[in-house]
This record gives sequence, structure tokens and C-alpha cells, in this order.
Amino acid sequence: MTVCKFRFVPAAAALLLVVSADFAAQKAESRPAVTAEDYARAEKYLGAQTAPLVLNASVRPNWLPGDRFWYRNQLARGAEFILVDPAGGRRSPAFDQAGVAAALSAAEGKAFDPVELPFARIDYTPDGKGMTFVVGGRRYSCDLRGRGMRHEEAPPAETAGPRRSAEPEAASPDGQLAVFIRNDNLWLRERATGAETQLTFDGVKDYGYATDNAGWARSNRPVVTWAPDGKKVATFQQDQRGVGEMYLVETRVGHPVLHAWKYPLPGDEKVTMIERVIIHLDGPRIVRLKMPPDQHRGSVADDIKADDGSMEDVIWSPDSRHLAFVSSSRDHKTVWLREADPESGEVREIYQETARTFFESGADGPCWRYLPDSGEFIWFSEREDMGRLYLHDLRTGRIKNPITSGPGRVAGIVQVDEKNRRLMFVGLAMEPGRDPYFRHVYAVGFDGKNQTLLTPEDMTHDAALSPSGKYFIDTFSRPDIPPITILRTAAGRLVLTLEKADISALLETGWTPPTPFTVKGRDGKTDLYGLMFRPTKFDPNTKYPILNNIYPGPQSGSVGSRSFSASRRWDARAIAELGFVVVQIDGLGTPNRSKSFHEAYYGDMADNTLPDQVAGMKELAARFPWIDIDRAGIYGHSGGGYAACAAMFHYPEFFKVGVSQAGNHDNRGYEDDWGEKWHGLLVGNPAGTSNYDSQANQNFAKNLKGKLLLAHGTMDSNVPPYLTLLVVDALIAANKDFDLILLPNRGHGFGSEPYMTRRRWDYFVTHLLGAEPPREFAFKPAAGR
Repeated sequence: MTVCKFRFVPAAAALLLVVSADFAAQKAESRPAVTAEDYARAEKYLGAQTAPLVLNASVRPNWLPGDRFWYRNQLARGAEFILVDPAGGRRSPAFDQAGVAAALSAAEGKAFDPVELPFARIDYTPDGKGMTFVVGGRRYSCDLRGRGMRHEEAPPAETAGPRRSAEPEAASPDGQLAVFIRNDNLWLRERATGAETQLTFDGVKDYGYATDNAGWARSNRPVVTWAPDGKKVATFQQDQRGVGEMYLVETRVGHPVLHAWKYPLPGDEKVTMIERVIIHLDGPRIVRLKMPPDQHRGSVADDIKADDGSMEDVIWSPDSRHLAFVSSSRDHKTVWLREADPESGEVREIYQETARTFFESGADGPCWRYLPDSGEFIWFSEREDMGRLYLHDLRTGRIKNPITSGPGRVAGIVQVDEKNRRLMFVGLAMEPGRDPYFRHVYAVGFDGKNQTLLTPEDMTHDAALSPSGKYFIDTFSRPDIPPITILRTAAGRLVLTLEKADISALLETGWTPPTPFTVKGRDGKTDLYGLMFRPTKFDPNTKYPILNNIYPGPQSGSVGSRSFSASRRWDARAIAELGFVVVQIDGLGTPNRSKSFHEAYYGDMADNTLPDQVAGMKELAARFPWIDIDRAGIYGHSGGGYAACAAMFHYPEFFKVGVSQAGNHDNRGYEDDWGEKWHGLLVGNPAGTSNYDSQANQNFAKNLKGKLLLAHGTMDSNVPPYLTLLVVDALIAANKDFDLILLPNRGHGFGSEPYMTRRRWDYFVTHLLGAEPPREFAFKPAAGR
């Protein structure tokens, strides 16, 4: 027999249960529904999906004699090759693509579409009437209509002869020679024959030549600057003997693999040093500069290697008889301009400058020039708060006159015309009423007179100078306006329009650009600039959570370039589509404004511009009623990961949800150059504390109140994963709930991986939007993968 059991529920309690159930149902119904279709729509605005939808957006010139150049222009389907003749003001097809496609199809025995040719590079014959290109390891030649198509029996020169070594190399000015590193020494290779000559013989482990493997930089590419005569190189012997090491463990089945390399930290007694040398190819022979070892520092970046692989802050005289270089102190406060004799190694100090906090030489790379023919040098300084250029006497070091003046700052030098005593430079904030981050190109005399704006359009400009300096390619755009590329003379006169970006396919997806805005900083006075992203189906009657996408600096900012981008950094455009208002704000302490603006939180890196982020977000919420300031979240990667975590600990009442990726949470565990530049040298106290305690996120983990997701790659050689584990340990000690993702064998750039992107989206949808995300949404491969 079945016994039924009943439980008596008082009437009042029953009523309460019914009301509670009804309320829960209403609450569930009121929550926004985020479906797989919503994720798919947001996915369309990731960079991999939007980039192919922007056409005619850039011109990458391949320069020819007489300042002519060709470039390859991406079409909706395929590509076209364009030839430009500046002197004649002509833009025309680089060759007959239909004719070449037909001739190549006959030669290869398979059909090729004229706009989908199987090569991306061409080389014109010396007379300009023919061309060569490589397909499948064969070098073809023909005239510009495809007639006389033939291919060489032997492979092309660049793959002919002895097998080329796998070592990365640095080519001489004429391209005939190259130097490379082998077993800690520098070697020379004749590129035509493959013949090799050892140049140095005393290089050993941790004391090798031309190496760039200190701290986060790990490369076997030689760091040298060739003399113009191609007979010698300036480089260094890098001393890392006794420098501390960094360790990472590669995950695999069986025994793990340990990776170890030199990685100096703030406060270390021994850090990476360089001993400057000139290596003469004849002999060969080494001339050591007669000076103490130099710091492994640059006057702009935290490295000694320029973007092109050469030594940063090193300039040869045109006749190769003298070498000028800048040395930086360990704390980046003092720099010295010096001149060396490459034959004797004698060194002369020309000029010294010391800053209160840190010295920087421009933003676009070292902003100084060595002019031995006129006995002068051009120098960048922020001694008057705004970064300006000055003309100095090379013999005495004294200032002759300011070159730039007035409002705004210099970002970089484009060209120096010694003969006409004129230079071109990139300036910021020199045009009143415009976004101070917009880059414009100017010309000015060495005497500081006749400063002229060469790029008048109210947008940000990027210039590429022709070999002769008579012309420059100017690409200009704004975050909300796609680029136009034109050709100008050095005087700024329009020669012809090259390309106008076509974003029609992008607009067909429903894409909308970000909205630029201005808010006040923490002081209530300083204008701060940012971008706002809203859903394409924006409803002003809906209250949206606000997400802050942060990269605080001090060497950069959240917005980054003011040029057009279909996606912007860290998927801000895409994640907004899920029902958020996303903002990027460049706060006090970021570059490209005044010196006082940039050094606003020097020595207090935990600041992370956060007071400005909070002030700006609150102002936007007061201005726009559709922003729900009570649902504020924050996310970032690397320095942005550090800032996002700091935001959750220092502003626990304001930020409710944070995602922190690859954060350098305690810079005592990050490479020495970066922390010592922005926070100062590490100083310990008798009590065991230090001036670095305030910047360490783990010291404030006990303040966490909201939802925090930490993520790190276990093979991150830039920001070691142990810095996130310090925070994890502190959160455990404080009995705080948090979430953690460790991505095995990933380096520093995991943030845009589909899995990390999806988990980041899920986290904010769940905890800030209050919705249920689609389970394990799978992103589609980008077109062309």
C-alpha cells in the first residue's frame, strides 16, 4: 500500500511562496535575452571579420627611381597593381593584368584570373618596359602587356646558390652583405655567394655581440647600425653575466620543458649592460669605444632596438667618419649625446639633459638629428612642458635657437633638409579647436621661422616620405571617418588622390562608428578625450551597463591611434553589440599631451588613470540617462589587465565586474627598464617595505567586492604569469571568491583568441548584464583562414 504524506502550509506562507515565485518569473522575464544570434551579430564586428570589408584603406609604396612607386590595392575580389608617377601627376595600372594573366596561364598550364594573380610583388626591368615576378619558385619575365613571357631555368637569385642560413640577418645599405649572430659572435655573409666570415671571436654565453634578449625582448636578430659606406657597423657586446633569470615551464605529456633566460628586475644589483663597439669589416677588427659600459636603455622605448632592427639612438655621419649616439641613465632621468671616432674609439660628450621624472625623446622614435656638416644637432626637449625642437651647436652643445614654438608639441621628425635648412615634423595640438591627438605634418626653417601646416584636413595624418624628399604620401582619417590617401609635394601641394576607402560592405552589416567625446579629468578642469561604442540597435529608452576598456599607459593610452578602425582595440565595437555602452578614455598620465600631463602619476603606478576613468564615466552617465552607472565594468590586457584588477581593488563600490588579462600586477616582477622608468628606482626601507608596495595589486586584494576574472598565458615571456598568481594567492588568503583561467603554453597575445573572447563576453553578460549567455558559443573562422 502506498502511503501519501502531506505537509501543512499556513495560508500566509503559501501566499508568500506564490508571490515569490511570481516575482522570480517576472524578474527572469525582465532580464535581457542574449542568444547565440546576438553573439553571432557581435562576432561580425571583430577585427578579423571587419578588416576584409574595408577596401582602398592604405597605400604601401614600393619606391622606384625618380620617386615613382607602385602599390597593390585590395579590391572586393582580388587586387590591382597601381603605378604612380609624381612628376607627371599620373596614377595608372602598373601593368596589363589581363595580358599577364593570359600569358601566365599559358605558361603554367592553368587559368589565372587577372585580379587574382599568384604573386604580390613585381620588379621592373631597368628600362621600365618589362617586369619580373616569382610564381612557384620560378622567376618569370615579360613586358608590361605579358608578351615574351618566359621563366628562368634556375631559381631566382634570392633562392639560388648555397643554402641560406636560418639565422636572422641585418643587410648592408646596398643589400650585398649581411651580418648575423652565430654562437654569440657576429658573422658576415656575402649574399650573392653565401660566403661567410667570422667578425668577432670572444663572444660567449651571456656576453655576446649584437644580441637583443634582455627582459621581455627575446630575439636572435642582430642589432646593428651600418655605416653609410657599408664597411663597418656600430653595435655592442651585451653583458648579462650575473643577471637574474626568468623561468617558464612548457606543459606537455611527460617531463615538462623549462625555459630560462636573463630577465633583470627593478632593484636588481646587476642588470643588462652594453659595451659599445665599432666592427670594421676589413681585417676584421673591433674598436671598443673608450667609455664605461652603458645601460640597456633607449631614449624613447624600453629597448635599444629600433623598429627597423637597427640600434636606436645611433646616427652615423654621412661620410662614415663619426658616430653620434645617446646614452640613458638607468632611471631614464638623464641622457647624454656623445660623438665617437670609429678608428680610435675616442668619445666626446656633447650635451647632457636631466628631467625631474623621466626623459623622452619624442613619440615616433628618437627625435634628434646629428648634423656634422653644419656643426649642429637638432634636439627634442620638454623643458618648457610642451615637447619642442631646438637647434644646438655641435661643438659647445649650446642652444642656438628654438625651432618650434607656440602651442602643441612635436611627435616626430619626418625629414631634415640640411641644404635648404628646413625640416618637416609631426605636430600635435597645434591647431586650435581640434582633437589634440590628431597628427598633422608641418614644415619649418632651422631658424624657427615660416612654420607651415602641410596637412590642413581636420583629421589625423600619417606621412610616408619619398626617397628624394620631394613628395609624401598622406593618409588621413578619424575614428568615425574612413581614410583618404593622397600624394603631396614637400610644400603640401596636392598632386593627386590615390585612394578613398570604401566601407560600403561594412555599412551593410549595420556597423556604426564610435562617438568621440570630451569629459573632465579628476581635477574637474582638464579635458580628456575618448571614444564611446553603442549597440547598433541602440534604444535611448533602455538603461545600458557601462564597460571601460582600459589601457592606462604610461607609454600609451586606451584609445590608441586616432585613425579609422573598423573594430578598434580589444573588441570594443563587438562587445557593445551585446547590450553595453563601452568607453575608452585617455586619462592623465598618458602621452602625447604636455609633459606635466604625462608625468601626472609618476612614482604611483597604481593610479593607472583610474581617478580619471571614474570621473569621466560619471560625467557621461550624468549627460546620458541611458547609461546605468550602477552597473560599471572594466577590462583590459597587459597594462590594461593590471589597471582592471587595480580598479576592482581600489574602487570596489564603483566597478562591479572586471576582467584582467596578462596583468603586470607587481612591477617588481616585471622587467627592470619599464618599472624603473615610470615608478622610479626601487628603494627599500629598514622595516622591509619599499616604495613599490603601493603599486602591487596583491596588497589590496582584500578590498574585492565584485566579480573578478583573472587570465594569463602560462608561457608569457613578456609579463610572467607569476604576477597573476601573486594576486590569486592574496585573494585566497583574504577568502575572496574570484575566477581564474590559465591558458597553457600561451604567450602574451592570447586576449583575442576565440576562447578568451567568448569567456570575456560571457562574464560580462552574466554578471553585469544579468543575462544567461549562449552556452559554449563557437566563433566562425575568419574569411580566408
